[in-house]
Amino acid sequence: MRARPKLARLVVLLAAFVCAACGLVYELELVALGDYLLGDSVTQTSVVLSVMVFAMGLGSLLAKRFTRRPATAFALVECALALTGGLSVLALYSCWAWIGRYQAAMVGLTCLIGVLIGAEIPLLMTLIQRIRREDAGRAAADLFAADYVGALIGGLAFPFLILPVLGPGSGALVTGAVNAVAGGGLVLWLFREEPDPRARRLLLGGCALVLALLASAALWSGAVERAARQALYGGQIRSVSQSRDQEVVLTGPAEGPLRLYVDGRLAVCGPDAYRGDEALVHPAMAAGPDGRVLLLGGGDGLALREVLRHSGVRSVLVVDPDPALPRLARTDPGLAALSDRSLEDPRVRTAEADPLDWLRGVRPSPGQSFDVVL
Repeated sequence: MRARPKLARLVVLLAAFVCAACGLVYELELVALGDYLLGDSVTQTSVVLSVMVFAMGLGSLLAKRFTRRPATAFALVECALALTGGLSVLALYSCWAWIGRYQAAMVGLTCLIGVLIGAEIPLLMTLIQRIRREDAGRAAADLFAADYVGALIGGLAFPFLILPVLGPGSGALVTGAVNAVAGGGLVLWLFREEPDPRARRLLLGGCALVLALLASAALWSGAVERAARQALYGGQIRSVSQSRDQEVVLTGPAEGPLRLYVDGRLAVCGPDAYRGDEALVHPAMAAGPDGRVLLLGGGDGLALREVLRHSGVRSVLVVDPDPALPRLARTDPGLAALSDRSLEDPRVRTAEADPLDWLRGVRPSPGQSFDVVL
C-alpha cells in the first residue's frame, strides 16, 4: 500500500473522516444527555462546546511531543478516545444515579475527549507527510476537508440514525467500536513498520481489549440507563420511547397515577392533568363554531379528549412531530384510559409533522378551513 502513495493517502484521509464523525457524535451525546438529565439546553450546549474546543487546542499542543512516533501515538490516542467516548454516556448516567457531581463529571469527560480529538490532526498530518512529502498547505487543506466532512456526517447521523435507533448509551458504545477499528486498523495495516513486533502485538492487544470492554459495557448499558431514569423520574418506569426529536418516559404503577415526561419535563401528572387542558380548550371551543378543529401538538390525547366532549365537533386533525407519543397514548392502558381513548375516535385524523412547518406548508382549499385552532 505504501508503494502506492495516492491510495495510501486516501486511506489516511478516510480514517480522518471516520474519526471526525465519531468525535462529533461523542460531543452531541454529551449535549443530549445533559439536556435530558439537567434541562437548560442552552447552558449544557455552551458548556460542552466551549470546554471541548478549548481541550482540542490543548490536545493539539500536547501532540507535538509525540510526532516522532506518530503512528504508535495515533493508535494509542484512538484507543483511549474510543474507550472514553464509548463509555462516556454510561459513566455520566452512573454519576447521576449513584455518585452525584454530574456537572463536574461532564466537564471532566468533555475535557478528556476534547484533548484526544485535538491530538488527532497533528498526528495525521505527520503520517500524511510520511507517505509523500508535499506542500504543508495542500496537505492541511485535504486533511481538514476530510475532517469537516466527517463531522458533517457524524452530526447528521446522530439525530436521524444513532439516537432514534440505538439511543444515547448504545450509540456511544457503537461509535467507540467504530473509532477503535478505524484508528487501530490504520496503524496496524498501513504503518505497521513503525512499531517493533512487540509494540505491534501490544497495540493489537490494546485494540482488542477496548473492543471487549465496549462489548461488555453494552451488556450492562440497559441496567445503567434504567437505574439513572429511576433516580431521575422516581416511581415505576412504564415505558421509554426515544426518537430523533425527544425522549418520552411514562412512569407510575399499573393501577395508580401516571406521570408523563417529554425530554425530562413533566407533561402529564396524575388524574388532575385534565385541568390544564380544560382551561386551554373550552374557552376557545365556546367562542363560536366548533365543527372542524385543528390541534397542533397534543399527541398525548388529553387536550383531544376535552375537544371531543363538545357535541358539535365533526372532525379533528392532530399534528404532532413525533409518532412515539400518539402511539404510546393508544397502546398504554393507563394513558389510554386517562385520555378516554380519544385518539381512536373515528372523527380524529393524525399527521406526523412539525406544527409550524405544517402551517407554513399547508395550502387549504375553502372546504379545508378550521373553526378552532389549538
